[in-house]
Amino acid sequence: LKQRLRHCPLRADTQRIAPTSSPAAMYTRFVEPGRLALITYGPCEGKMCTIIDIVSQKRVVVDGPMDVTGVPRHMMPVRRLSLTDFRVKIGRGSREKTLKKALEKDETLKKWSETAWAKKLAAKKARANMTDFERFKVMVAKKKRATEVKKALKKK
Repeated sequence: LKQRLRHCPLRADTQRIAPTSSPAAMYTRFVEPGRLALITYGPCEGKMCTIIDIVSQKRVVVDGPMDVTGVPRHMMPVRRLSLTDFRVKIGRGSREKTLKKALEKDETLKKWSETAWAKKLAAKKARANMTDFERFKVMVAKKKRATEVKKALKKK
């Protein structure tokens, strides 16, 4: 039996493979108090919030604050949140006043608005709110640009 196990190909492979990094290094966005998140579903969809407290494995308490992002303090499932890279240093269950000070001190929302993700969401919202005439103007500008590109390529 020992001889068979010694020559077993599966056993040999498992002994040779060494973990290259720890499992914690794979993830950087953890569900933790102070983590900035985007709400992806529900009445506050598309708004930013901050995780205040963890209720269970699947639910957290989030807060905007209301006058900054328009999100009231409430409990919601984690699956309705998209976690960002930004984190504010606050304790568990912090008050709205403490959260607001921490967000202003680190300028977290300003940093968020400068990311490619936030710019893409803003552009999507702008396109959704366009009038018929604005869409027409964009179409004409795209056609004009396409003809200019064709002329430039034809010259070469």
